[in-house]
Amino acid sequence: MIPDFTSLQADLRSNPRRWLVTGAAGFIGSHLVQNLAELGQQVVALDNLATGYLDNLRPFLSENIRFIEGSVCDSNVCEEAVKGCDHVLHQAALGSVPRSIKQPLNFHEANVSGFLALLEASRNEGIKRFVFASSSSVYGDEPELPKVEGKEGQVLSPYAATKLIDEIYAAAYQKTYGIEWVGLRYFNVFGARQDPNGAYAAVLPKWVDAMIEGQGVFINGDGETSRDFCYIDNVVQANFLAATSSHPEAPNRPYNVAAGERTTLNELFAFLRDAVKGHLPSREIADPCYRDFRAGDVRHSLADISAAREFLGYIPSHLISDGIPLAVSAYVANHQSGDV
Repeated sequence: MIPDFTSLQADLRSNPRRWLVTGAAGFIGSHLVQNLAELGQQVVALDNLATGYLDNLRPFLSENIRFIEGSVCDSNVCEEAVKGCDHVLHQAALGSVPRSIKQPLNFHEANVSGFLALLEASRNEGIKRFVFASSSSVYGDEPELPKVEGKEGQVLSPYAATKLIDEIYAAAYQKTYGIEWVGLRYFNVFGARQDPNGAYAAVLPKWVDAMIEGQGVFINGDGETSRDFCYIDNVVQANFLAATSSHPEAPNRPYNVAAGERTTLNELFAFLRDAVKGHLPSREIADPCYRDFRAGDVRHSLADISAAREFLGYIPSHLISDGIPLAVSAYVANHQSGDV
């Protein structure tokens, strides 16, 4: 029987391990570091600070949490970072579909060459299982819903291509060298410390920021595009379970990491407007403005999470209705403090 997440947390508290988290100063990486710190684990936190912020990590740095500023594209840095570690949680990557369309070479370097450098360093160090962030974008133009691992279409962007290549390389390394792997296909993750700034910011913090500022919110298309929005705590759970699951069929495959429910952009706007009004009742929030569909985007996304449930013991702790109040509260607080 697969232990549940609560049992795993108790075991980790009793049996500390050493973890490498890459992209540690970013949104997802910093949450992994935070939770590992709270469980009394030893962590090497690696980030080149190109898109992450050291302030995301400062509250958790201690004698058990060591920060290395460096890039996964540097094999020497990878070898130093992974030395003595029991687990690798690789989150470092460039994100954003539209940005990848403008900068395909940069995305290949960061997401493929960097991935391969860290995978090779992990193999040389004797890491048993390599856990990494993949993406729901690998499903491409496959129209079937929900998305099921093993039924992928043609990828629609350079970003998606890099994530699919990562999965292919991981499988090749397993066949060639025996290192286990788990790729976690994230579906629209949201939560605290998500950056609202920049042209390629994620939709939730960007919309909330605009609502607070009294600016217009833009929706690409007609607003009926749908996504499976996944709160950050679910992603933390999936990473820890993926790294430690003893189920014989757990490794050497990708898993969907999501809530398993679909929300349109119009519904999301309404949820966020209500949540922001709860914090700022006097704020006037205009209806959204609609513009052209964005190149490279899929129309609908919904995850089948049965494989993660069966082989990892993954059970989402937060649906979108649970996560939005928590995320908006954090976004509002950060906006008022002037932090990212």
